[in-house]
Amino acid sequence: MAGKRDYYEVLGVPKTANKDEIKDAYRKLALQYHPDRNKSPGAEEKFKEISEAYAVLSDDDKRQQYDMLGRVDFGQQYTQEDIFRGADFESIFRDLGFGFDLGNIFEMFFGGGRGYGGRRVMRGNDLGYELEVTLEEAFRGVEEEIEVPRTERCNVCGGTGAAPGTSPKTCNRCGGTGQIQTVRSSGFARFVSVGPCPTCRGAGTTIESPCRECRGSGVVRRRRRITVKIPAGVDEGSQLRLRGEGEASQSGGPPGDLYVQIHVEPHRHFKRDGADLYYDLPIGFAQAALGTEVTVPTLEGDVTVTVHPGTQPGQILRLKGKGMPKLEGYGRGNLMVRVNVAVPTKLTSKQRALLEELAKESGENVKASRHGFFKF
Repeated sequence: MAGKRDYYEVLGVPKTANKDEIKDAYRKLALQYHPDRNKSPGAEEKFKEISEAYAVLSDDDKRQQYDMLGRVDFGQQYTQEDIFRGADFESIFRDLGFGFDLGNIFEMFFGGGRGYGGRRVMRGNDLGYELEVTLEEAFRGVEEEIEVPRTERCNVCGGTGAAPGTSPKTCNRCGGTGQIQTVRSSGFARFVSVGPCPTCRGAGTTIESPCRECRGSGVVRRRRRITVKIPAGVDEGSQLRLRGEGEASQSGGPPGDLYVQIHVEPHRHFKRDGADLYYDLPIGFAQAALGTEVTVPTLEGDVTVTVHPGTQPGQILRLKGKGMPKLEGYGRGNLMVRVNVAVPTKLTSKQRALLEELAKESGENVKASRHGFFKF
């Protein structure tokens, strides 16, 4: 939905408009821009734009999502085709005197659906790709160029499968429907079954002179370089949908989609929990008891943190807004600095004497061995 005009603006209605007002606005615009009525350049694109706006705003769930996010979330809750299902196009078009076929609506918008001759037009297969990024890249967002092997429409024949200068012929056996009806009688009963035409294999057409480049399939295998825009704040396991970047369709439908699975590399300093980052800060016993200032790394550079006197082991110091960007909202998470008090494993004689004096002053009963890890 990025880059598209506001749906309310497209239909010329306020955001408080009810369903009847939205339907009336679409009815007037459809009468003006429907391709059966308006052959002017740009009219069909305008008709697509107002139809998409109506399909979203006439549905309570889709409208609520659009009002909250400014978009409809393709790939997560709805596919592109789902946007148009459920909208009351049929009664509007028939009242205006236009024909209606949901398959033809899909054909107009996506090149898919069910063709005018009744032949099933299938979209291309979806593809998957796994992409690894660093935590720093996930923090700031990045564009990555990936190479994807996929089928694409043949440039030589334009995807028809027929040699240049020729075209597919309507199948004589099925008349272009791609289907054959078989009737079988048993006593007084008649059984009718419908299946793919064996001559054209359900395509509805036959090719007398196949294209040499694609051997009549209409598609060829290529490796395509694609730029993936990774948003700031992306997390491990996030999935990005690139519409139309999947496999080409062999039946004239739209291409499939490319789903990019994101993996975030482990970081040497930070652990992540949603938008929050965790960092273990080692300090000495004296620093924890007396207080100090220490340098702590963040994804934007080092910062100075005050450790107050009497800080306990495991205590969390929260650095507000120093975490990851929130992918589905505003602001950023926090950097949670966990204090780890380091106990020395080797002591000089002076250090040992000072600790014994501290223990005596504090009333602590200690029995320090003069062997083992103490160093004199």
